[in-house]
Amino acid sequence: MDVQIILKETKLKNGDTLILRKPTTEDAVKMIQYLNTVGGESNNLLFGKGEFRLSVEQEMEHIKNVNADSNSLMIIGAINDNIISIAGIMTPNRKRIAHNGDVAISVKKEYWSNGIGSEVMSELISFAKKNGTIKNVSLGVRAGNETAIKLYEKFGFQKVGLHKNFFNIDGDFYDEILMDLYL
Repeated sequence: MDVQIILKETKLKNGDTLILRKPTTEDAVKMIQYLNTVGGESNNLLFGKGEFRLSVEQEMEHIKNVNADSNSLMIIGAINDNIISIAGIMTPNRKRIAHNGDVAISVKKEYWSNGIGSEVMSELISFAKKNGTIKNVSLGVRAGNETAIKLYEKFGFQKVGLHKNFFNIDGDFYDEILMDLYL
């Protein structure tokens, strides 16, 4: 059994206690279930309901690889042992671009507007700053997702570009706004 590494524990606006921790391989099944659920809760992710298709073994291997990489961090947000958020900052393992981190965040819809995105983003940026190797933090956000854009701007991200028609959601195309934070 893997050891759980708790990064932070905090009280949310709604009174719940949020635990931010690194995932363990034992989380793989619940993480896949979470991702396949959260994908259907909004049109803001790169996948829809039931479209996250890694096997349990592949997810376990991914968790091991990220946890072994000192330049990347994956975070589970949990309330009462239920996964309500998954986020991460991942860096490429190529020397010339290893100073760039890509951020991804998801939160279960029933927990939106409780400060979870801010808690998670704060933890990811803190990791990037302490890491010392990461100089640029990047993310992509669907145009029109104003709540997420405001969150990212609050943390100092700037809009730096656009991928035209990046998302195809049920035949409708949406742009992806590219945002960067320079540490």
